[in-house]
Amino acid sequence: MNYDGQKRAITAAILVELGKELEVKNITCPELHYGQVLVKILYSGICRSQLMEAKGGRGDDPWLPHLLGHEGSGIVIDVGEGVTKVRLGDSVILGWIKGAGIDAKNAIYYDGDTVINSGKVTTFSNYSVVSENRLVIKPKDLPFDLAVLFGCALPTGAGMVFNEIKPDRSSKVFVIGLGGIGISALLALKSMGVETIVAIDKSEDRLRIAKKIGVTHTFLSTDDEFIKNIINSIGAADYCIESGGTVESIELGYSLIRKFGGKLLFASHPPQGKKIQIEPHDLISGKEIAGTWGGAASPDIDIPRFYRQFLSSKIELRDFFSKQYKLAEINNAMRDMESGEVIRPLICMEH
Repeated sequence: MNYDGQKRAITAAILVELGKELEVKNITCPELHYGQVLVKILYSGICRSQLMEAKGGRGDDPWLPHLLGHEGSGIVIDVGEGVTKVRLGDSVILGWIKGAGIDAKNAIYYDGDTVINSGKVTTFSNYSVVSENRLVIKPKDLPFDLAVLFGCALPTGAGMVFNEIKPDRSSKVFVIGLGGIGISALLALKSMGVETIVAIDKSEDRLRIAKKIGVTHTFLSTDDEFIKNIINSIGAADYCIESGGTVESIELGYSLIRKFGGKLLFASHPPQGKKIQIEPHDLISGKEIAGTWGGAASPDIDIPRFYRQFLSSKIELRDFFSKQYKLAEINNAMRDMESGEVIRPLICMEH
């Protein structure tokens, strides 16, 4: 390895058993293979996907024990054979959506004699071996902490708006679930000047953030009359973006779009085995439903594009972060995210 020629100890949060807390321990960094890059992780975000995976919401996990995390920021400190996209010293954004570059094999770490698996990108560690095509050069004036958002939440939420639904200013757009993806969608809609933006969530705190962004209407989903109030005051949606990830929130979104052209686009999914139910007549009446894969984003093109869009619209991104955690506190961070206390926990790495 170029950085010191020695095996490097990495501090990582490891999923050892489904339904159990992550274990933070030191593991051994492997030698780099073709297309792999070693990144010094400065910040990592936590996504709902990690909560679901850790709790077994995606079914059996044959890869245990393994690393987690798919959005982060850091500095390149070594590159493997064939890597040309990044160089030593480059500031980068790490994300799960494939970009340009080599699709390298998954890294394998060791805890003594125990194999620790990982994916093309993992970020719950202070150093990480990442596939070249999961890295994007960070815009120079984008702070490392905010850069984390561009690894998952912003490409997905903003991509759903800019790349997929592409609303007119006169469109009525509803957003259900104000986590990182939902807030990102609101920011994108606001930057486009969409005139009717409706935010729906079970948290009054998150609705206050939506009001600060400048949405036109907010509704608390725990209010028994909120659906009636939406229909009476606004009518049906042209588009609905759903990121709550539950059967109920997806079905709600579908019920709120108009016939003959209304579209529901959802970003997350319920645990494995859960099914949504929709009326067949709604389908033949012109209602549309679809899922998104990362907002149809092309990271190398869209990350700089989205950042410029937000800058030009004077969009403030720091409303995402209300709390930072150390890696040793990652289980607290995951609990706080699950409870809704924070929107996107930020893990600040120590070296």
